[in-house]
Amino acid sequence: MWTRKSEAGQGLVEYAVIIVFLAILSIVALTFLADGITNSLYDTVINSL
Repeated sequence: MWTRKSEAGQGLVEYAVIIVFLAILSIVALTFLADGITNSLYDTVINSL
């Protein structure tokens, strides 16, 4: 099916927006969970020794 020239790159832009959104969401989640992940990891290692 033929597409107009203005719609040719639309799919690529949509994928880029989704990837950027997921990257920002991951950074925010890791920022809020960093202390809990770090503390539980250290506690696990220390307790196993």
